[in-house]
Amino acid sequence: MKVKLLAFAIVAVFGAIRLPLEEKLSEQRRAAFFHGAKLDLEMRQRLGQLGFVAALGGFRAIIADLLWIQGHSAWERTEWGRMARIFDTVTSLQPRALLFWDGAAWHMAYNASVAAREDPKQPREALRIRAEREYWRLGEDLLLRGTQNNPDRALLFDRLGMLYRDKFKDPEKAHAAYERGRQLPDALPYVRRFAAYELAKIPGREQDAYDRLKALYSEGEDERMPTLLRLLSELEEKLGVPENARVYTPPPPSPR
Repeated sequence: MKVKLLAFAIVAVFGAIRLPLEEKLSEQRRAAFFHGAKLDLEMRQRLGQLGFVAALGGFRAIIADLLWIQGHSAWERTEWGRMARIFDTVTSLQPRALLFWDGAAWHMAYNASVAAREDPKQPREALRIRAEREYWRLGEDLLLRGTQNNPDRALLFDRLGMLYRDKFKDPEKAHAAYERGRQLPDALPYVRRFAAYELAKIPGREQDAYDRLKALYSEGEDERMPTLLRLLSELEEKLGVPENARVYTPPPPSPR
């Protein structure tokens, strides 16, 4: 009886000591947004026994790098389905590695989608278009999960905005992604311009877009890009801005 009570006391004391340490560790992981790498049964099935043991043993980064190489080889052989599964595993192992999310989304939304649209083995255009859009959605899913795991980094928001702009032709979603990215400290200077460009394409947001573009224009020559000048001119026409109050007037066409 004494032995049982002693064992129970040891377990209780150990648990009392361990609990605050685990809570602190969990808080640190949440603060670092590191919550995507789950070594569960699904990951065990993906990696196989040796890979799973290696990941448990602290070699997660090495396993992810090796799988990334395999994914690149699958891309070279146009094995899109296998490539998608590999990239999904890689990003699950290393959710804070922007390179993996960015590269995987690019392969899905751009390389694989173009290959699906131009597939010579599929004579029906409607099926080729559907396959193309499925790959767009796979790329979108990767970038959305990537931003969830890296909400403090601008790169993946930039890529998400580009995907919505170039593939989905959705200026509202593109603007939202660029807008989120431009607020982060590591955002590149062009991201705020792109946010304003996409805002100008959203019906009903013309005045907001004009104010944003005008503010950029007033910053100086470095911001007066051809797209910004064109959009300013178009918005001034739509909004009926008087000639003498316009910020930019395009030059007359040169005589032939």
